[in-house]
Amino acid sequence: MSTASTAERAVRIGNISGFYGDRLNAAREMLEGGGRAGDGIDVLCGDYLAELTMLILAKAQAKDPDAGYAKTFLTQMRDVLADCVARGVKVVSNAGGLNPAGLAAAIDELGTGAKVAYVEGDDLRGSLDAITPPVTGKPVSANAYLGGWGIAEALTAGADVVVTGRVTDASLVVGPAAWWHGWERADLDALAGAVVAGHVIECGPQATGGNYAFLDEITDRRYPGFPIAEVAADGSSVITKHPGTGGLVSVGTVTAQLLYEIAAPAYLGPDCTTHFDTVELSDDGEHRVRISGVRGSAPPPTLKVAVNDAGGYRNTMTLVLTGLDIEAKAAHAEALLFDVLGGRDRFAEVDVRLLRFDHPDAATNAEATAHLRVTVKDPDPRVVGRSFSNATMELALGGYAGFHTTTPPTAESAFGVYRPATVPRSAVTHTVVLPDGERRTVADPPGVSGVAPQTPSVRDSTPSPPPGGPTTRAPLGTVVGARSGDKGGDANIGLWTRTDDAYAWLRAFLTVDRARELLGPEAAELAIDLHELPNLRALNLVVHGVLGDGVASSVRPDPQVKGLGEYLRSRLVDVPTSLVP
Repeated sequence: MSTASTAERAVRIGNISGFYGDRLNAAREMLEGGGRAGDGIDVLCGDYLAELTMLILAKAQAKDPDAGYAKTFLTQMRDVLADCVARGVKVVSNAGGLNPAGLAAAIDELGTGAKVAYVEGDDLRGSLDAITPPVTGKPVSANAYLGGWGIAEALTAGADVVVTGRVTDASLVVGPAAWWHGWERADLDALAGAVVAGHVIECGPQATGGNYAFLDEITDRRYPGFPIAEVAADGSSVITKHPGTGGLVSVGTVTAQLLYEIAAPAYLGPDCTTHFDTVELSDDGEHRVRISGVRGSAPPPTLKVAVNDAGGYRNTMTLVLTGLDIEAKAAHAEALLFDVLGGRDRFAEVDVRLLRFDHPDAATNAEATAHLRVTVKDPDPRVVGRSFSNATMELALGGYAGFHTTTPPTAESAFGVYRPATVPRSAVTHTVVLPDGERRTVADPPGVSGVAPQTPSVRDSTPSPPPGGPTTRAPLGTVVGARSGDKGGDANIGLWTRTDDAYAWLRAFLTVDRARELLGPEAAELAIDLHELPNLRALNLVVHGVLGDGVASSVRPDPQVKGLGEYLRSRLVDVPTSLVP
């Protein structure tokens, strides 16, 4: 705990990054924002890691053993760290990636006088035997998801900056909140509340109006201010942003982010199991949303592991088809191309997609076009390199009428394969290295066993009967918001409504079979889970396998499924007329 006086109030934790490559000015804006007493920030936190990012960092480390961390974080610290030290603002980030020790040393070299600690133990590349399912070969990365107690330990020991490897995104809030309020490992409800707050702010402006489905609700269209979580001693929190910044903090924007990249309501984490079906949201004033009622239970006996393998090489060329006979032209082009290439069997994998954007009697040339997107994969870069893309040019004068491509011939690129896994906690040594060099092993939470966590009781949430009466053919998004995202090879689509009547209708309407029908052919053979979160007037769809071996390997035009929720909202359905605005 920081001090007795500070622990009497909520800790104010401001996010400065939602991914590697996010807004560099966010750190300065968060530190300087506000402008009135009480708007100061106690902790800056930033999330820089994703499954794809670990591949990027692994490539960098393969070229330079001293690399492997997010360099944009170091750029931000050059700008603000001296001011943070002067003001007593702590900094916590997972930007250490595959080399937290290297990032800590680089921060020391900035000469700000900051006391820097780092957390390690997540990198399992040196000991793969305990991972399930078994890992074959030599993965480029294999990282267990650690929790927040190493961060809390470092802050308690006086660190000004704590950098980590792979911790859960929410741990960047859990750790500082546990330190500030002096929580114990058995304070499961408080920890779960901090997990929810961390989940909301970890993607930066997605909590403050970014990527929000109901655009008409956002009256301030400036770039959204980054979010702040005010976490109280009982784990409840208020999500807000600095006064005068763009965007919107509302029950809707917070709901959207709560539904992002989750699966079942029992959200498994290293410090606790957080029960998202106990979350309650309420309006706490302009740009302020209160989160309360969150229940937690014991964490699972294993830790999640993200394993990334080198998958080989790929190349994509997109042929443009215009006007009449689109399908016949596409079939002709495909047959000609693979004849020129010597057959499809030359490649380990081939994916051909006809993407229809064309309209009959189009008003412009562009509106009369469709794309034939051809992707090939192989372990040998020469097979899918310029020999493939150059071959498409042989169709320029001998193919279909109107032939052209979206790009010149391109070279091959390496891709990765994501493998979800688990590891027993006993096989991972969660370690914090303090500013003075002392190494401490971080203890596991109590109550971890092989027994599945029991779901706490939730308030009676029996929905009202769905509204009857006449219906109107309208887009699903007329009454339903959505946010979609990737989780390994799966996609989640969180769907929510703004009224009880709309939720009662959505719950009755959206079965798994209907969701599969609305999502179209690519979901026809995929398993789909549907989870209810009545406290949020929400449903969560998990579409298994839509991304195959993960984002880095996917051949979908939208490989992170960011647009899948908006596609679902665009589908025409029969909506009760009483619900249509």
